[in-house]
Amino acid sequence: MTTTSVLPASTHVGAVHLNVRDLNGTAEFYATLLGLNAATQTDTDVILAAQGTPLLHLHAAPDLPRAPVSRPGLYHTAFLLPTRADLGRWLAHAARLGHRIGSGDHLVSEAFYLSDPEGNGIEVYADRPRDTWTWRGGQVQMDTKAVDAAAVLMAAGIDPATLDGAVAFTAPQGTTVGHVHLKVGSAAQAAQWYRDTLGLDVVADLGSAAFLSWGGYHHHVGLNEWHSAGQTAPSTPAAGLAGVTFHTPDLGTLRTHLAGRADVQDAGGHLTLRDPWGNRVTVAQN
Repeated sequence: MTTTSVLPASTHVGAVHLNVRDLNGTAEFYATLLGLNAATQTDTDVILAAQGTPLLHLHAAPDLPRAPVSRPGLYHTAFLLPTRADLGRWLAHAARLGHRIGSGDHLVSEAFYLSDPEGNGIEVYADRPRDTWTWRGGQVQMDTKAVDAAAVLMAAGIDPATLDGAVAFTAPQGTTVGHVHLKVGSAAQAAQWYRDTLGLDVVADLGSAAFLSWGGYHHHVGLNEWHSAGQTAPSTPAAGLAGVTFHTPDLGTLRTHLAGRADVQDAGGHLTLRDPWGNRVTVAQN
């Protein structure tokens, strides 16, 4: 890993903002799926939180078209649960809801995947202990293998055959957005932009995808060009990603680093700018 000083190592993902065509329906979907509560709810906005921590800010956009899969923007929002047992409880809950779920054992984490009714990707995952992650040459070793779903359920005391022991799921204290994964026109160019602009370390480079983090995490930002290679910033709005917020204890060095850039909006407590594919990025001081 390359030591950087643009942002402190404790910088992390905050809330993800989505423009949604069906505000009430989408809010109900996420609240039910993840056991979130509406911290704020109006006719135009819903903020969904886990034990008081905002994770999703939904903005009503009924007139916007649904984004095609090739459009740069959100690949998935990744909700990080504190323990493997929490993940097992969530998995039983999702199974009882009847969702079709994909999975991936990434060596550093165990993850499950699905989409919301508007096509926005969702990951729900739990990390393996950091001391079990393998680093080689500054790169964290990740893979995609089959998750042992039965073992995940058993970690929560749930019988995989019957789901006996499952209870209603509420997002536990400590649930966060662990990372956000974006679709871009070029993974290499995007990785350079996020590294040079926000001081993220490239911790895994797969060519068509790159993973970056602060402080030695396996990734706070994922970037891929699997569906969007060669695309530029969209010229018209669409439903989907409206922006992502990162939280940091100190904006001072970043503010100095970005001084003079015309694309940066400085509101005092937060800085906002857009990446080359139009994705809005806000860095807010805690």
